Amino acid sequence: MEPTTPSYVSLKFKKPRPLFIVIGIIIIIVILVLIFGRGWFVAASVNGNSISRMAVIKELEKQGGKQILGEMVNKKLVETELDKQKITITKADVDAEIKKLEDRFAGQGGTLAQMLTQQGLTEDVLRTQITTQLKLEKVLADKVVVTDAEIDAYIKDSKAVVPKDMKVEDFRKSISEQLKSQKYQQEAQKWIADLTAKAKIKYYATY
Repeated sequence: MEPTTPSYVSLKFKKPRPLFIVIGIIIIIVILVLIFGRGWFVAASVNGNSISRMAVIKELEKQGGKQILGEMVNKKLVETELDKQKITITKADVDAEIKKLEDRFAGQGGTLAQMLTQQGLTEDVLRTQITTQLKLEKVLADKVVVTDAEIDAYIKDSKAVVPKDMKVEDFRKSISEQLKSQKYQQEAQKWIADLTAKAKIKYYATY
């Protein structure tokens, strides 16, 4: 008698359709978002009535959308142009500016950390801003030079007097820094205006 080959029952399972899998994943994601990510969509709830984040964003855009967008456009123009010119700033340069700020606020009885908190900034954001400013100062260096004649003219016109507790050299240096800052602001605005005039900017949102 020949040995019989055991027969096994072949069970066939229907493979889930890809569409059902995708729908299932989406449902799970939506549930997780509703549970853990409510703050992404809802800014607040008043007596059970929700205020959406989109409503907050629209209100903010009404109040300052045009100004903020303009600032963002200028920032992009400046960053792009500075990258083209391959101007570099070292970490040591930025650290030196941070130290100046720390000393300044310490002299006023405060701290740099307090200022950052009040302005809603982080140190990383501050460092980025300082880096951009130092790069722009390099670009405009030859246009913000202050001469002795300009210092003399300022002292004469403003009738400034050297404080008793300050050396003449330090007094003139402080005036020089003040005049340099004024020149920088003027030249920086002009430089950005020139970039804007030459740039191809398309606005898709109107405020």
